[in-house]
Amino acid sequence: MDLETVMQELEALGKERTKKTYISNGAHEPIFGVATGAMKPLAKKIKKNQTLADQLYSTGNYDAMYFAGIIADPLTMTEVDFERWMDAAYFYMLSDFVVAVTLAETNFAQVVADKWIASGEELRMSAGWSCYCWLLGNRPDSEFSASKIASMLDQVENKIHNSPDRTKSAMNNFIYTVGISYLPLHDKAVETAKAVGPVEIKREKKKSSILLASENIQKAIDKGQLGFKRKHVRC
Repeated sequence: MDLETVMQELEALGKERTKKTYISNGAHEPIFGVATGAMKPLAKKIKKNQTLADQLYSTGNYDAMYFAGIIADPLTMTEVDFERWMDAAYFYMLSDFVVAVTLAETNFAQVVADKWIASGEELRMSAGWSCYCWLLGNRPDSEFSASKIASMLDQVENKIHNSPDRTKSAMNNFIYTVGISYLPLHDKAVETAKAVGPVEIKREKKKSSILLASENIQKAIDKGQLGFKRKHVRC
């Protein structure tokens, strides 16, 4: 399929209600409003196609950018490619659920994620922390340095409350993910979650939301999810 055909297919799948939901979360025009599940049959037809993925991502259309992440071939992408994608990721559903997810399938994911965490830019930091969540929730514990992850937990404890909101959310999720999916530091993650306590996320025209990693870790433990690993990072 070429770019024009795929854009027509995506437009036909768009729903006004879904579009409104995405916009309420930070998306903006151009956008069709395609549910992620509705994209799967189209993705199966195309499979991986990095050239087409880049063309779709470059349209600036939210649905096309999201779909680009589904059909991307991360093993052919470079660090420069990810920086370019990140530059165009204008809100968290792109930075954390498209760019970070795709990055998590590369062999240089931690290198790029570390740079983004240190960048001082809200969405880059958010994507960096989110990438580690995707990595820890999928790869064997042996692939990670326990001392590095421990120092990252310390960093979260010291900086989370003074970080931008989207970064706060990703940092909070990092504590949770370490606590559930990275067994060597389960206890430290639980201690960190307790030390951090409630994390307030302010939202425009809506009530602030409160995140509590300790509570979510305990809920997952109660459900028998300790040690959980995803079979696949991307859908």
